Amino acid sequence: MLEHGGNLRDAVARYGRPLADWIDLSTGINPDFYPVPALSSNAWHRLPEISDALNAAAAAYYQAPVLLAVAGSQAAIQALPRLRAASRVVVSAPSYAEHAHQWRQAGHQVSECPFSELVQHLDECDVMVICQPNNPTGAWIAPAELLQWAQRLHQRGGWLIVDEAFGDTLPEISLAAHTAHAQHAGLIVLRSVGKFFGLAGLRLGFVAAAPDLLTRLADWLGPWAVSGPAQEVALRALSDLDWQQQTRARLQLHGQRLRELLQAQHLPSSGTDLFQWVAAQDLQGRTEAFWEWLAQRGIWTRYFAPGPQRPHGIRFGLPASEAAWQRLELALQEWTIQG
Repeated sequence: MLEHGGNLRDAVARYGRPLADWIDLSTGINPDFYPVPALSSNAWHRLPEISDALNAAAAAYYQAPVLLAVAGSQAAIQALPRLRAASRVVVSAPSYAEHAHQWRQAGHQVSECPFSELVQHLDECDVMVICQPNNPTGAWIAPAELLQWAQRLHQRGGWLIVDEAFGDTLPEISLAAHTAHAQHAGLIVLRSVGKFFGLAGLRLGFVAAAPDLLTRLADWLGPWAVSGPAQEVALRALSDLDWQQQTRARLQLHGQRLRELLQAQHLPSSGTDLFQWVAAQDLQGRTEAFWEWLAQRGIWTRYFAPGPQRPHGIRFGLPASEAAWQRLELALQEWTIQG
């Protein structure tokens, strides 16, 4: 099994602390989730065809010409490798582990390389997969440069897959609007409703790409891929402009607070408004010990183990309450004092 954030029951089993006593900072999911509306009386009754209203709301929100709704971007991450013959695939590292895993599972030749070195490997692959902004470091590449990469890959039948799961607070760097252009026919953009809207349990995402590729993907995934209740909730969330604006402002403040909290304890970080990344080199060889220290105090973070071409460190999500913020601050202060 691959390691993922959100595995709080593993923490309970390992440390014997009750579930309710944990602060879960192991994901980048917005703790202030969208308030789910009451469902229509037949939401569970009808077979869930994708509604025109949902398609329109998603196209407007993501600024994409055409989209395919999927059962979380994970569904697309698993399916896309099955739509190609054996290929050379480069995946940015560190990154969401499922990308490299699923391409390997499908029999492709996969290499992982640091985010900053991706361009050096562009002409050595058929498919390149990146997260934009990167998970977990928050790094990103100028959209104009990525479009050039997409064009170069497309000229030899390749794909550029851009996972924008954490892109909602940085809409200016999204490539979704370019996915229907002929010169970028190999550009595939993944979007998630789970992170910014805090609705990971909804299992809903969208894929923006050329229409013919979306048709192939839809055929592979089969009918009724997204439940009716999920569609109803997403339609409301994607259309609620006031909530979106207020949430972006709130996340900006909370993201800054987390950066400053870490910096106050001499822990420089990078990231997004939804998470912060502390690299191993800034923990003086004590990365795992720091992660363990926090876990012993009921604070569950995401530890990225070292590996070939894979920097390691710890990712912090946002606390969900003022009490959680205070517990995190106290634990960080104690870590600094004990040296």
